[in-house]
Amino acid sequence: MDDVEYRKLASTTLREIEDLFDNVDADLADMETAGDVITITFANGARVVANTQGPAQQIWLAGNGRGWHFSYAPEHQQWRSDKNQDEELLTTLKHLCTQNGLEL
Repeated sequence: MDDVEYRKLASTTLREIEDLFDNVDADLADMETAGDVITITFANGARVVANTQGPAQQIWLAGNGRGWHFSYAPEHQQWRSDKNQDEELLTTLKHLCTQNGLEL
């Protein structure tokens, strides 16, 4: 994938993440964006961070003491973990939210 395609896919995915939190009560979770970094802070104080990694053409996700590197899998049209292809970015994010008391 070329850099232009990566940036388009990554931007679309970051917007999808932002959209997940549009109707979330700020008392349950607060989402902040700064460039290509999204930080979600939960009521329990835990944080989840998602950000793009242009040189690697990945989206990185960190939360609950773990980190994931997701690469785009065109055959699935999803971002899949480099370590475990069964882990998809948005599903993993939703699981982290559930672990921190927020059902999306």
